[in-house]
Amino acid sequence: MRNERTLKLVTTALMAALSYVVFTYLQIKVTLPGGDATSFHLGNAVCVLGALLLGGVYGGIGGAIGMTIGDLLDPVYIVYAPKTFLLKFCIGLITGLVAHRFGKITHTSDTKRIFRWTLIASICGMAFNVIFDPLIGYFYKLVFLGKPAAELALTWNITTTSVNAVLSVVAASAIYMALRPALIKSGLFIKIGK
Repeated sequence: MRNERTLKLVTTALMAALSYVVFTYLQIKVTLPGGDATSFHLGNAVCVLGALLLGGVYGGIGGAIGMTIGDLLDPVYIVYAPKTFLLKFCIGLITGLVAHRFGKITHTSDTKRIFRWTLIASICGMAFNVIFDPLIGYFYKLVFLGKPAAELALTWNITTTSVNAVLSVVAASAIYMALRPALIKSGLFIKIGK
């Protein structure tokens, strides 16, 4: 008999490590004037995948920890670490809430239903990020860097965040749908909620 809590903690740590690696080493950084930067990356896809596999809290924590460590170890992004932790945790919470509370994706074997709710949950989590990541970043830069720098960065942030969101929804949904049967077969699939 397996220990469900230990499995969740180990998988959360795995998601944190994976989100760090994907964000740090598989990104295309766009340098902005004034020493700021934004990037195209799939780190959010790992956060969404974690929420689909583990539920909102554990998935959100895994993604938030991994991407926050990525920010802390990058001199350009270090000042954004608290924002990153909060936003990535919220992505996980929202994705997990929609997938497991409303869609109940771990309690059905209907592939069409699972795919539909996986897609809806992923879109909801990433829609939150598309709205709040540039918005919070804009106000932060407005206060610390001034209006011209904040407006220039806002345009680039909206662009990269939107592209990242679309790629993350596609990647996380496809990976979840491929990984789910293998986890069930191996006995490592975690049922979330009632």
